[in-house]
Amino acid sequence: MSRIGNNPIAIPEGVTVEVKDEVVTVKGKLGTLSQEFTGAAVKVEEGQIFVTRPSDSKEHKAKHGLYRSLIYNMTQGVSKGWVKELELVGVGYRASNQGQKLDLALGFSHNIIMDIAPEVKIETVSDKGKNPIIKLSSHDKQLVGQVAAKIRSFRKPEPYKGKGIKFVGEELRRKAGKSA
Repeated sequence: MSRIGNNPIAIPEGVTVEVKDEVVTVKGKLGTLSQEFTGAAVKVEEGQIFVTRPSDSKEHKAKHGLYRSLIYNMTQGVSKGWVKELELVGVGYRASNQGQKLDLALGFSHNIIMDIAPEVKIETVSDKGKNPIIKLSSHDKQLVGQVAAKIRSFRKPEPYKGKGIKFVGEELRRKAGKSA
């Protein structure tokens, strides 16, 4: 029994869902997303989406909840969108953007310049006395998470002082320093 996979997905207002040949296409005000689903039956009835599996084999059971979550993320993305915020913690760490180019100063000898996918909107906020923040927003949750993880990988937060790039609201495990 799949607790997540059996839950129906309510279709938000202004979103259309089409199922054709194991490909689900979701259209909304923010864009269009499509995903191929093999090994699951997707039905749209009365403003809700139902995901069912054809058999109780191990592979179908494993993917049942996954497919339901992916379709839910697609419907929420094209109606509301997804936002990830990254915070740069450290002296001299700066972030700026010109269009889709992100310029990061992270204490290396050269700045890191990264091209961001055109589907992702990027915004940098630098207030005096506060850590710089990078805001990523898009209708594709997987793409936003992938770009955020790539940016974070340039300088992961270290456990002693907490310097590095972290998600806003992320709790870091801190270690005690040397004891004299």
